[in-house]
Amino acid sequence: MPYEWIDPDPCAEPDQIDPPLRELHLWPHRSLPKRGFVFFIAMTFLLLLVPLYPALGSPVLWGLLPFLMGTLALLYWAIQKSYRDGEVLEELRIWHDRVHLERHMPHRATQDWEANPHWVEVKIHDTSGPVPNYVTLRGAGREVEIGAFLSREERLDLFNDLSRYLPARG
Repeated sequence: MPYEWIDPDPCAEPDQIDPPLRELHLWPHRSLPKRGFVFFIAMTFLLLLVPLYPALGSPVLWGLLPFLMGTLALLYWAIQKSYRDGEVLEELRIWHDRVHLERHMPHRATQDWEANPHWVEVKIHDTSGPVPNYVTLRGAGREVEIGAFLSREERLDLFNDLSRYLPARG
């Protein structure tokens, strides 16, 4: 599951004065891990060599080679760009007196939101959001999304977890 609750260990970071009670990290799911990417590029390279084999020793080889290697380079670039664009990380930290959400996105400034946990309301929008089971946090005069990149079932699990740690008291 592409989110993880972290129980801060006060002994691990003695210089941190006020560690959060709970910490949540969320990230998008990767359907192609780095190891699979290497295998995919290697197999694609080998398969692109198949039409070149009969052309060995002829001038046709030099006509086909730039197009086939250009295809491989373009495929490599597109997948790497997809990896870079998917480097989203959301961090939710809960203290007794505040809740802090940070969203780190590639090529953009970090977005953050902070509210008093007593007034934070966790909401799920079954069909009215941009995705099914759209989860939001409302507090401090704003409503912010959390985990929009998760699957429908994962957003429902996230809503249940957040409801347990941030019960509506306002």
